[in-house]
Amino acid sequence: MWQRAWIPLVVLTVAGASDWAQTTNARQGRAQQAVHWQRAVEEAVNKSSDARVLVLEIGTGHLLARARLAEASRTLATPGSTLKPLILYFALASGRWDPEHRVACNRQMHIGSHELDCSHPVSGPMTAEQALAWSCNSYFAELAGTLTAAELRQALSERGLLAATGLAPLEEVAAFREPRRREQIQLAALGVEGIRVTLPELAEAYRSLAIELAAHPETAASKTVTAGLRDSASFGMAGAASLGGVPIAGKTGTASAESGGATHGWFIGLAPAEAPRVVVAVYLPSGRGSDAAQVAATVLARSPLRKP
Repeated sequence: MWQRAWIPLVVLTVAGASDWAQTTNARQGRAQQAVHWQRAVEEAVNKSSDARVLVLEIGTGHLLARARLAEASRTLATPGSTLKPLILYFALASGRWDPEHRVACNRQMHIGSHELDCSHPVSGPMTAEQALAWSCNSYFAELAGTLTAAELRQALSERGLLAATGLAPLEEVAAFREPRRREQIQLAALGVEGIRVTLPELAEAYRSLAIELAAHPETAASKTVTAGLRDSASFGMAGAASLGGVPIAGKTGTASAESGGATHGWFIGLAPAEAPRVVVAVYLPSGRGSDAAQVAATVLARSPLRKP
């Protein structure tokens, strides 16, 4: 009897030790990855001294690396075109929009006091995937015009964009002014008026989107948004991010304060593109989205994702 009781005890002890070793190895591996990412971020910031940068692990939400986290978490700014994939996914997944619906871009667009001309190459009417890759304001203004104020809020809050992230103490929370008219909904969806967010909030929103895309890979919504983000960071408006030598799917944003003035730039990306493991998020208080994408490329070029 004693021997029968002792044998499974040994087995359990060995199994427990094995689990402990695996957990320890995993923690050590993550720590080494974090050190590598932090070094990559610091080298990138040395070349762009005012950049705020975050690297989030998608699976766990663990903050792998950061630069100027305190400033990033307390700076609210208009998000520009970074909202487009979040709103598109909501509209497609809820059946409110057809991914094959085409919209012709007139390239020159005015909504209220805002000039929102498109800078992408001349093109015929675009599908959802093409419009996301080229960040077409005409397309997304038409899409946004079909949403109610409550639906716009839902599209953003489902991704956690309008809530605290817990990534930093004393962080600001997004300022969202409830739109009352169609043009206000359009301006908020385009990220130029009625909404201001922090870099940690956008990083968490894209982490949530990445998890959603991976959970439903066969849906039209996931296929469209995934392809649009990959194309955007490959040859579209966020193409500068691909210069880091790591395939990435992502979106730039360029905006200014609602009162006007100099622009600020965003880039939020999912890497590697084929099976994202991290969110790379960049905010430049002065600059454009393409500049932020270049900072992300520098991070990726020195990251553990870059193959020798």
